[in-house]
Amino acid sequence: MKLVLIPALAALFTLSACGDDGLADQLARKEAKDTVRPVLAKRFPGVPLEPATDCVIDNASAGEILKLARAGVTGLGPEETQLVVEIATRPDTIECLLKDGLSPFLLKKA
Repeated sequence: MKLVLIPALAALFTLSACGDDGLADQLARKEAKDTVRPVLAKRFPGVPLEPATDCVIDNASAGEILKLARAGVTGLGPEETQLVVEIATRPDTIECLLKDGLSPFLLKKA
């Protein structure tokens, strides 16, 4: 089934330059998130996956998102795994994680 998606995703990736919040961008981000989640789960155990995934995607460039989205279709390799780790350890991503990803776990409930 994934082989059928490759031509469709290729067309969408081409169109993604047309607008940041368009359908192509949303689909690429969703596919990229599906690629990022397992890497975060393996490399950063215990990190809340959804907020951490959002932080990684929000701090990735458009080209990086497309590369990760392609990996979701063609298969995750060492290069894409390293890219996820690189994005996850950027200062802006760490700041996002501290603000949005981990703060609910760090705040004490009164």
